[in-house]
Amino acid sequence: MEQQSKDPLHGKRLDAILEELVEYYQGFGELGKQINIKCFTDNPSISSSLKFLRKTDWARAKVESLYLYVLRQKKKEARNRKE
Repeated sequence: MEQQSKDPLHGKRLDAILEELVEYYQGFGELGKQINIKCFTDNPSISSSLKFLRKTDWARAKVESLYLYVLRQKKKEARNRKE
């Protein structure tokens, strides 16, 4: 039996992460406030942001960290709705 990875980023593509963050923050404007990098604040698009993030490790790490935070927030919101 295969053991599943407990890493929430395992198997998650960068484009899917970015699209989910843009949706959660309702656009690049709010996402750019969370992570102040030029690809989110100046003429942003998914494709230009992906090009930058794939080349820039520190920026990708920030995006992945924010994504993990958003996952925790979504779980917390879902738990609060159940109560």
